[in-house]
Amino acid sequence: MKQGTILLVEDSSDDVELALLAFDRNRIENKVVVAWDGMEALDYLFGMGKHAGRDIQDLPVVVLLDLKLPKLTGLEVLKRIRADERTRLLPVVVLSTSQAESDVRESYQNGANSYIAKPMSYDRFAEVIRHFAEYWLGVNESIPRPGKA
Repeated sequence: MKQGTILLVEDSSDDVELALLAFDRNRIENKVVVAWDGMEALDYLFGMGKHAGRDIQDLPVVVLLDLKLPKLTGLEVLKRIRADERTRLLPVVVLSTSQAESDVRESYQNGANSYIAKPMSYDRFAEVIRHFAEYWLGVNESIPRPGKA
């Protein structure tokens, strides 16, 4: 599996805990950075705020993005990611409780690479995280990083 950071953008401490348990259960050893709201996610990606000075060339291998976030919604975050040349091609997977057709459609229209509805049971959630990791960290070919052949 690809090494690198997973940026988890999620405001629910329960959902963060479930995600981290699911990563652990599936032996996914990637570093996970949690952004608790939309603004913090952008601060991390663009080296601003409390992440000022972070090497912004070191992008996550994938972003797991909730839609319902404080400060900036997931869709606003997605739009800003796609609007910036530095992050335009960054894989973004929406992970939301919403199964509303409008949320799915808007996510894809704004450049989401995938949309996953959060399962209600932990066992199913852990299975979804396993499939996520198999594809995005194993099968998918990432955009080459600067300085890498």
